[in-house]
Amino acid sequence: MRKLKFLAYISVSLSILASCAKRGSITGGDKDITPPKIVSSYPKNLSTDFNEKTIKITFDEYVKIKDLQKNLITSPLMKTPITVLPQGSASKQITIKINDTLQPNTTYSFNFGESIVDNNEGNPLKQFKYTFSTGKELDSLSIQGIIKDAYEKEAEKYVNVMLYEVDENYTDSIIFKQTPRYITNTLDSTVTFKMENIKAGKYRLVALKEKTVNYKFDPNTDKIGFYNQTITIPDPSIFELELFKETPKFKAKKAVQASANRGLIAYDGEAKNIKTTGLYKDQDFKIRTTRMADKDTLQIWFASLKTDSIQLKVNKDDYTKDFVLKMRNLKQDTLSLTSKTRGTIGFNDSFKINTTTPLDKFDNSKMKLIKKDSSAVNFTTKYDEFNQTLEILFDKEPNEKYSFSLEADAIQDYLGQSNKQLTFNFSTKSKADYGNLTLDFKNPKSFPILIELTDNKGKVLVTKFIESNPLVEFLSIEPQKYSLRIIYDSNKNGQYDPGNYLENRQAEEVYHFPTEIDVRSNWDVNQKIELGN
Repeated sequence: MRKLKFLAYISVSLSILASCAKRGSITGGDKDITPPKIVSSYPKNLSTDFNEKTIKITFDEYVKIKDLQKNLITSPLMKTPITVLPQGSASKQITIKINDTLQPNTTYSFNFGESIVDNNEGNPLKQFKYTFSTGKELDSLSIQGIIKDAYEKEAEKYVNVMLYEVDENYTDSIIFKQTPRYITNTLDSTVTFKMENIKAGKYRLVALKEKTVNYKFDPNTDKIGFYNQTITIPDPSIFELELFKETPKFKAKKAVQASANRGLIAYDGEAKNIKTTGLYKDQDFKIRTTRMADKDTLQIWFASLKTDSIQLKVNKDDYTKDFVLKMRNLKQDTLSLTSKTRGTIGFNDSFKINTTTPLDKFDNSKMKLIKKDSSAVNFTTKYDEFNQTLEILFDKEPNEKYSFSLEADAIQDYLGQSNKQLTFNFSTKSKADYGNLTLDFKNPKSFPILIELTDNKGKVLVTKFIESNPLVEFLSIEPQKYSLRIIYDSNKNGQYDPGNYLENRQAEEVYHFPTEIDVRSNWDVNQKIELGN
């Protein structure tokens, strides 16, 4: 009996211990957050009189190379890039092979950014830079600065900052054709840069956000920022560069046939004030020109012709280009009407009808706008041929239902095609469903100013052009949080204008209000905006 009791006691004790053991679990300790450390390098970092072709760097743990192309900055640039091994596998040593001829008396640096990471946790060795000189001394001067976007609230990541040596061979066009003397990158800091190991001298300072990285400026795709004057290094200044996308000069490109009565011409630049003419059998014939919605493409409209080709001429300012439009047997475009207004229309909006073909006539007597009680509403019409939009203008009442109808033949396009009977229905909401915003601008630097209310992604929702009054009202706007962008319209054309590198012209000055403005339903918001220095 005693033996059974003893065994029972042991069994209970073990059960208790097992129960206690389940309350916790053995862990592997704290997560490793320590980046890899360099044990040695050959030749040593910061060497002078360098004449090697291979560099070996040894670490205290296994490392991998990650996103090398995105992170690695070689300054000065080499015609044949360096090779870094191994890639895709872990090792305690990386090898750098120099594949280019090194220039005499030159300091080189390889900045790896965050591309060297430990094998287990991926902890990066941040901003590791291997530097050497082919001469007796290392160049030790540096510059630093800030990158901003001239128009957007925040600059993009991974911006290249470059120095071009200003010597007897320098011209402003060098940034289109040659790579820079020195280069660095903001990587993911988005706002700051520091360029080191520079020799004393005169330089042109340029920043590029490139679509295709080749360290040369492509104004059709790249954003550029530049310092207006030549800088002399050493210079302790904090340089500020604002990135902008240039408006390219107008250029008409390929012409193609789209239908029996329409051709398309793609273009670069701004299409305002463009003139087009047509030639058929050595005689001028009438054409119309509109812009395809949301595309940089001109639509050239003409009467259907039975011919192999027609001639088109595009003119804008001092630019002229001729096209021969090859004709095929295609169908003719038909007239149809659509509206983007669906359900509700805002008090600041107008009702717009888009047409698939340009209009020739529209008869207001065959159009009718009525309210829900069937009473007629006075309206006027405004036609924008370039955008193929018929605008219906009228005074809106709150909580009202509207019906806009067109009798058959109310509208006729340039081909003589008419509309069928058509009705559009829409309504308004209560004034209490919207909010009001009053902005009181203190100490603006100048007028006119362009005011843009945007969403948190920078999309423009509401705009106003102000020529003198610092007190600005936005009435009956959608309730939401708005960001505020103020543009000093220096050329007084009612729009934001970016800069131009070859003209040494910066973008128009833009101010971003630092906090969002919360506009709520049935609220009046009064906001002071201090614009002084």
